[in-house]
Amino acid sequence: MILLGALVNGLAIIIGGSLGLIFTFIPEHVKDSILKAQGLVIIALGIQMISASTDVIVTLLSLIVGVTIGEYLKLEDKLNGIGHWLEFKLGDKNAGNISQGLVSGTMIFIIGAMSIVGSLDAGMRGDNTVLYTKSFMDFFIALVMTTTYGLGVIIAGIPTFLYEGLITLGAKGFAHFIPEDVLKTMTKQVSATGGVIIFAIGLNMMNITKTRVGNMIPAIFVAMIVIYIMSFFR
Repeated sequence: MILLGALVNGLAIIIGGSLGLIFTFIPEHVKDSILKAQGLVIIALGIQMISASTDVIVTLLSLIVGVTIGEYLKLEDKLNGIGHWLEFKLGDKNAGNISQGLVSGTMIFIIGAMSIVGSLDAGMRGDNTVLYTKSFMDFFIALVMTTTYGLGVIIAGIPTFLYEGLITLGAKGFAHFIPEDVLKTMTKQVSATGGVIIFAIGLNMMNITKTRVGNMIPAIFVAMIVIYIMSFFR
């Protein structure tokens, strides 16, 4: 089932959020330990994905070009700006915490590299590993957030599923137009480039670095283009 990863992610948010309604108090030191443990798993996943690279030079080139584009466009600032704007428009104008929790939760769950990398991986390779790992993380994030924002965080599982599902289906449709041998190389390279981004996310979660991972997202698409162009010279 191609949408299984997106579905599991949406359900993880709903289930985690539902438990959050019960556990209204979680000590700060427990939250910190959970975050650090998730960071270690994300780093390990990133290393595993990077090992799939068929050409380290292409990975490096994709990251250099992609990060340059992202920094020039200030992509991470724009993504954060969208979240703040939606929180202001929907969260502050509506009474209660439901809309605020819905907007805040949705922005946290969908605005990030893991959503895009995971959905592309699911669509192009049929591999839901990244989305499953993200689901595990989002389960605990939803649990903690619901203790503050309430029901709105649980509802955020629906738009998360729709967002990731659309990207997955789009990637699956795109894959039909690419020759099989080129597609295999492309998916491995996309996975490797995405692995570097996942690795950076893990380092950020461990408070080791403060990498602007949002500005690295274009590197994924640069890797696809580079592999496609290289196929004409083989």
